[in-house]
Amino acid sequence: MIKTRITEKFGIETPIIMGGMTGVGYGELVAAVANAGALGFITAHMFPSGEALKEEIAKTQELTDKPFGVNLTLLPSINPIPYDEYREAIIESGLKIVETAGRAPTDHLPAFKEADVTVIHKCTSVRHSQSAVRKGVDMISIDGFECAGHPGEDDVGLVVLLPATVDALPDTPIVASGGMADGRSLIAALALGADAINMGTRFCATQEAQIHENVKKKIVENDELDTVLVGRNLRNTARVARNAVSEQVAEIQRDPTTTFEDVRDLMAGARAREAVLGQGELDGGIWTSGQSQALIHDIPTCEELVTDIMRQAEAVRDQIAGSGSN
Repeated sequence: MIKTRITEKFGIETPIIMGGMTGVGYGELVAAVANAGALGFITAHMFPSGEALKEEIAKTQELTDKPFGVNLTLLPSINPIPYDEYREAIIESGLKIVETAGRAPTDHLPAFKEADVTVIHKCTSVRHSQSAVRKGVDMISIDGFECAGHPGEDDVGLVVLLPATVDALPDTPIVASGGMADGRSLIAALALGADAINMGTRFCATQEAQIHENVKKKIVENDELDTVLVGRNLRNTARVARNAVSEQVAEIQRDPTTTFEDVRDLMAGARAREAVLGQGELDGGIWTSGQSQALIHDIPTCEELVTDIMRQAEAVRDQIAGSGSN
């Protein structure tokens, strides 16, 4: 048993979190993660309205009596996103944990605080973490350069970024995100001062993840070199799986004068969710994956995964303790 400020605060059995993931974070997977003793988040912006999110929360509550939360990724959008509806759906459903990302959730914090909802904000730098805490968030999930999705523009790996964030915010529980995939990751993160780890890519390669089997098998097959950074010239970097489309986007963006319009069709999220995650066409669009795929060698159930991680973590901890006593 490994206890931290986060396991104690949320009443979860393990310091393992599955953060929000577009196209993946549905209730069925979140409930499986919760039942395995970890903490999962439904991804709000996949739902067209607050009412639809509320229905997904209710469905998840029927599948588990364990804690889970909702992810709100606050980003500019061509089509308005009903963030206020999402917030009210979360509060009305009685959930007490929210993960936010993108801009600081300043406008949502008063309502969440009034409802006793804990807010974990995802950041990619020490300075943004400090700013978010000053604005009132309760916990920080710090994303290292290894992560899938958006690692920020500073290119700092988690082995430096995590303890730097812990040093800067000693009174704030910190989640280690990026490159986390097994029990060794967990013990390393705890040693660097984290209170939990966040895994995305690792939870994609599970039985309960509602994505195509081809994608899961490709994650297992891939290694640490099979990701590509796109959006660098736009200062909106994203780490995605290496395939024909992502390599084409990266090639186009080697010209610093190109804009998003030059790659819009290639990078369309709806296209990727339908063709790749839905139909298993691995070159059908851009899909996110982290360098942690190098550490992923199977497609277990969530329960098997969490059990194996904790077994390995405890073995590594005991090994370290044993070598220190000699």
